[in-house]
Amino acid sequence: MPEANAHARTWWTRPGLDVRGGRLFVAGRDAEAIAREHGTPLYAHDLLRVSEQVRALQSAFGRAGLDGRVRLALKAQHASEVLRSVRALGEPGSPESVGMDVCSPGEIEWALEHGWRSDEISYTGTNLSDRDLDVILEHPGVHLNVDLITQIERVGRRARGRTIGIRVNPRGGAGFQGGGGTLYSGPRPTKFGIFPEQLGRALAVARRHDLTIDTVHFHVGDGYLNEGLSDLEDVVVRVADAVRSLQAEGCPIAEVNTGGGLGVPQRAGDRPLDLDRWASIMATHLGPLGVAVGTEPGDFLVKECAVNLAEVVTVEERDGALFVGLDIGWNAMGERFIYRSLLDLVLCRAADAPADREVTISGHINEGDDLFAENLPFAHVVEGDIVAAINVGSYNASMTSEHCLRPAAGSVFFTDRL
Repeated sequence: MPEANAHARTWWTRPGLDVRGGRLFVAGRDAEAIAREHGTPLYAHDLLRVSEQVRALQSAFGRAGLDGRVRLALKAQHASEVLRSVRALGEPGSPESVGMDVCSPGEIEWALEHGWRSDEISYTGTNLSDRDLDVILEHPGVHLNVDLITQIERVGRRARGRTIGIRVNPRGGAGFQGGGGTLYSGPRPTKFGIFPEQLGRALAVARRHDLTIDTVHFHVGDGYLNEGLSDLEDVVVRVADAVRSLQAEGCPIAEVNTGGGLGVPQRAGDRPLDLDRWASIMATHLGPLGVAVGTEPGDFLVKECAVNLAEVVTVEERDGALFVGLDIGWNAMGERFIYRSLLDLVLCRAADAPADREVTISGHINEGDDLFAENLPFAHVVEGDIVAAINVGSYNASMTSEHCLRPAAGSVFFTDRL
């Protein structure tokens, strides 16, 4: 088979995830051996990948001359072992440190328990209840970004005189599927954010409660790569206009929080996000405003830090379709089903082998849509083999459910590479 095709099969290789003698290795360890030792289903984490991604993003900020602030979206990955490694990247308040982006009271408590100071935590949620505010307001150092005018009113009633941020919806977005919009922000109205034409009303509500607006937040991304940067720049231009209008009204805007959505490659042919181009967009449009620029990715920081290892428990042909059944279901690896994310699956003992035929890879949840792949070209597979799901370090283990009372997958964490 031509080398180009062989490379396409292993497009995901990088330091910490490679193929040796045809076999998949994670953090320098044989993936199948990891599964045999620790049992399946299992998330195998390469924690060095997280630090590499953090430093790459921080360095891009520095080269662009920006006061950059990197936070981890806690909803993407909350394993204690991962958080310990992230906390160790820098002392609180230092340029090397990583803050926390949280979206629920429980996440505030989790971040505090894992060593973050309240002033390192940024809360951006939606539809705040008084019960939510009971917890949030217990920690005055937590910075609260409010995303609806009615929510500004609710916060004002409870915390007159507080400093807040506002989440704006610039009616555009950048996603891995293109189209200039996402579920967060686009041509259609979403449940998130204050529209630009509503800023005057939002400011009036804030002033009525003596609230100071010091941050403008926007989240418009969904796994975008270089092809999405033009869409992103269109949005940043609109946000910069909103910031200028608030500054003209006397709002001391100290930070523009650009949210997350920075992507990593998900298929053959994808190129890694050009971080210098990304940072240049921020520097061009936000730099002149005299603000810090925040970012709070999930995928970019942790998606590539883990694979999931599962055992093949069924290989059976059904009406001409070959079904390969795994000992894991969407309850424990649900990102594909919730976000329609792309997913690559690899046979650990033959990671670069030519495809034998197309298969349907299914899980063990008793639901018809528990299918990880259909018509997937795959190497010859037998019961007892170990299959790896690539790039599942975010939005998978953190979203585990109890459906069918199937348990969560196990986890193993490597702090070095052999």
